[in-house]
Amino acid sequence: MRSIWKGALTFGLVNVPVKVYSAIEDHDVPLHQVHDEDGGRIRYQRVCEVCGQTIAYANIDRAYVDDDQTIVLTKDDLAALPAEKSREIDVVEFVPSEQVDLLTLDKAYYLEPDSKSPKAYVLLRKTLEQTDRTAIVRFTLRQKTRLAALRVRGDVLVLQTLLWADEVREASFPALDEDVTISKKELELSSSLVDSYSSDFDPESFVDEYQKELRTLIDAKIEAGEGFEVSETFADEGEGTGGEVIDLMEALRASVERTKSERKDASRKKDAG
Repeated sequence: MRSIWKGALTFGLVNVPVKVYSAIEDHDVPLHQVHDEDGGRIRYQRVCEVCGQTIAYANIDRAYVDDDQTIVLTKDDLAALPAEKSREIDVVEFVPSEQVDLLTLDKAYYLEPDSKSPKAYVLLRKTLEQTDRTAIVRFTLRQKTRLAALRVRGDVLVLQTLLWADEVREASFPALDEDVTISKKELELSSSLVDSYSSDFDPESFVDEYQKELRTLIDAKIEAGEGFEVSETFADEGEGTGGEVIDLMEALRASVERTKSERKDASRKKDAG
């Protein structure tokens, strides 16, 4: 695997340098559009609707379109945004793991310790395990501020991006508002059916049959000599930079003391108010 991002996981004054890797990969067989007569690739051109010219990627800006107005955001505008400059995964809070709604979970990433000693990394992992907590973190990746859940999977810390609250639709179905009577016998029979299908989940026992058959079809056509000679190029993503842990125990003590002090100050202000 190749890291896609590099930075530091921070909570309090503790700094844990990490490398970020995508935890998943697409196994779908890539298919392209081609001319049915000669197999030539069909390419899409970036054509301006105003002047009709084909525009080079270097001359393309992004824009927000609202009714009849187009607000152009140049590359310099976007580069000036403060979030893009951050290389920190900042822990916002630690919450009970069961409070993280599975519906909000999005893309998953592995975190690898990126320092001479993995002590701070292992300490955080063991703390999450012992307290049965999930860390809610905020960071930026590819020009977007993201919220994520930091949890443990085996010996590895996993960062899983979360959908924002307003991205999750409310389920409102009139049919579910109706009163439905379920008899005891019906529930017993349904439970019995569930028991008959009960098993321990083994993800490796399931395969994507469509992709498997598609690959078989492609291999058969290659063997029959039906292929055209083509060339492909791929671009790799770059890496960033991270920080180092200075003194783990001192950072932990200072963080705890600072948190206590902040809570006391907040309590005094509340009492005074």
